[in-house]
Amino acid sequence: MEPMDEKRFEEAKKKVIGMVREPAGIGTLREKTVHAVMKNYYAPDAGTHEIPVGGYVADIYTGERIIEIQNGNFYKMRDKLDSFLEQYPVTVVYPIPHTKWLIWIDEESGELSKKRKSPQTGNAYLAFKELYRIKNYLGKENLRFCFPLVDMEEYRLLNGWSSDRKRGSCRYDRIPVSLHDEIMIEKREDYFQFLPDGLPVEFTVKDLAKTAKIPARTAGLALNILAYLGVAERTGKKGNAYLYRKAERS
Repeated sequence: MEPMDEKRFEEAKKKVIGMVREPAGIGTLREKTVHAVMKNYYAPDAGTHEIPVGGYVADIYTGERIIEIQNGNFYKMRDKLDSFLEQYPVTVVYPIPHTKWLIWIDEESGELSKKRKSPQTGNAYLAFKELYRIKNYLGKENLRFCFPLVDMEEYRLLNGWSSDRKRGSCRYDRIPVSLHDEIMIEKREDYFQFLPDGLPVEFTVKDLAKTAKIPARTAGLALNILAYLGVAERTGKKGNAYLYRKAERS
């Protein structure tokens, strides 16, 4: 994977957002724009897109490696990974919203709400929910990950079950605005970045949550994966909480 390139990202964005897209009614869930922009960012040559490989279609195939763009549901990739990883290095790209603005769509009138900034800021720890779903693949030498943190606008349909029709609503599309950062995972040592400076020598899930400024549930998933990969080691218990420490780097 090439280093982060904001200019190339802007070019990919203009290519996708500026082109004539296939028509889709308000009630049609597309979820295509982020995927298309990322595909053009990581492989500007359209000749490498959507290539049949081993009975499956790779998002990007260069002849030497495969890149798969995933918006979630990693468990659906298992059969694909079984096939691809036997033949090529595979990088799974999982775009994560960094700063997000919400726009609501009224299905009946087509009217758009004013743009509202979400109070939450995304980070790479959000990927652990998806990594957990393919946990037994994470030690495979040919498997790498890239987590681009993308500022984006999210369009949602006002079709939820609450009185304001927002809770339980469906996401219509997400439009990338800018690329904030990229977090690469190419080898075991790269996972150490998820154990930040400031942790005690022995620490709990709560300590990681506080130091990394993430929810305890997210910290628990992260430590589950990091312990599985031998990046963190469980050392005992403190009350009802397990204690961990950073493992030695190889």
